[in-house]
Amino acid sequence: MDAVQLGPFVVPVQVALLVTSVLLANAVAAWFRKSRGLDASPILWKMILIGFGVARLIFVLRHYDLYFSNPISIIDIRDGGFDSLAGFATAFVVGAELVRRSTALRRPLAIATLAGCAIFFGGTFLNQALTPVGVPIPAVEVRRLDGSTVSLKNFVGRPLVINLWATWCPPCRREMPALNSARQAHPEVEFLFVNQGESVETVQTYLAAYGLQMPNVVIDPAKQLSTRTGSSGYPTTLFYDANGRLHLRHMGELSRATLEEKINRLLEVR
Repeated sequence: MDAVQLGPFVVPVQVALLVTSVLLANAVAAWFRKSRGLDASPILWKMILIGFGVARLIFVLRHYDLYFSNPISIIDIRDGGFDSLAGFATAFVVGAELVRRSTALRRPLAIATLAGCAIFFGGTFLNQALTPVGVPIPAVEVRRLDGSTVSLKNFVGRPLVINLWATWCPPCRREMPALNSARQAHPEVEFLFVNQGESVETVQTYLAAYGLQMPNVVIDPAKQLSTRTGSSGYPTTLFYDANGRLHLRHMGELSRATLEEKINRLLEVR
C-alpha cells in the first residue's frame, strides 16, 4: 500500500506516517506537561525542525546540480526529497545536547521521541512487509494514440518506468517535464506514460497545447492498470526491472532529483 484514503484526499503512506508520528510525540509531551509539569515540547519541536532541515539539505547537496539550476525548487518539498537517516540522526543529537543539563526533561523527551519513532519505523516496516515484492508486470493491453493496442508484456527486457497520469491532475502535469528529461538522459531505460480513463482526443489536445513530444504515450480508458497495481491516486510511478518485476513505486509528484535516485536504484538491480 502506497497511499491512504482520507475522505476525498489520497495521502502517501510515508507522509501519513510522518504526520502521525509527529502528532503522537507532541501528544505524549503534552501529557507530561499537564500531569507532571515537565514541558519537553520546545525541545521536541527544535529536534523536528532541525532534523527536517538537515534531511532536506543533505538530499539537496547530493543533487546540487539539479537543484542549483533552479534554486526555488530547493524549498519545494512536495517530492519527499529527504535523507531520513541524516534527519533522524541530527534530531537525536540535538535532543541529547539540549537536555544534557536538564535532567528532569530527559525522561519525557525520550518517551515522546520513542513513541513517535515507534509509529514511523513500525508503520514503515509493516507497510513494506505487507507490500508484495517482485510482482510481475500485469498482462494489460493499452492503446497507442494511433489506435493500435500493445501489451505491457512487450516492454519487458530492459528497465521500465511506467507513469500513471491524467490531464486533469496538476501534479501529473508538473512532473511531466522531469519525466521527459529523465527519459532523454537514460536511453537504457524504457518510459511508458499510461493515461488513466481519458480519450485519445483529450490526450492529444493536452500534448499539443503544451508542446510535449514524447514517445510511448498510451491510454488505458478502463483504468485497468490502476486496478491491477492497486494505484489509488495519481500520479503513481512504477519501476520495473528488466525481468518485468516491480522493484519500486512512488505515489505523488516526482522532482528530477527524486526521480534520478529511483532510476539509479532501479539500474542497480541485477
